[in-house]
Amino acid sequence: MHTIVRRHETSLRIPRMSRFAWMMALYAENHQRVQRLFAPESLAVGSYLAVGRDHMELRVDVIEHHRYTIELRLFYPALQAPAGGQPDPIAWVRHYRDTRQAEVTHCHIGPHWQDVLGLHPTLGRLIDHRTRMNVFFSKWLEYLGEQGHAPSLIRRRGSLASVA
Repeated sequence: MHTIVRRHETSLRIPRMSRFAWMMALYAENHQRVQRLFAPESLAVGSYLAVGRDHMELRVDVIEHHRYTIELRLFYPALQAPAGGQPDPIAWVRHYRDTRQAEVTHCHIGPHWQDVLGLHPTLGRLIDHRTRMNVFFSKWLEYLGEQGHAPSLIRRRGSLASVA
């Protein structure tokens, strides 16, 4: 005899993730991709360039190595706005060596955060914004992987102090 399981009963057995747990899982996935694409522990502080199959030069700046983190910045120099404006997209990444997570701390994709969030955003709105930044970063890393980016393609550009 077959037992009919109602959808409601089945959904009670499937664990649900909180937004926070989902975001931490995304950070862990981003860490794996950053490791696979750039191997940041092997890069000294400085500026690097890599070119994938799309023939777009990607700049990877290693801003600082700390005991448990590495600070990175990624962008396409060719997509920099005229007159010294910001590149679009650009992502500042905190790569956690100990917890194996990579978090986008700032990201520029279009409007500035003040235009998107206002000057005094609620906590929920900040978490939503952080989630969107890191989802964007995950998709960008996926694209870079599809373009063949790998640590072997990265070449040193010069000291960060001279190019920042």
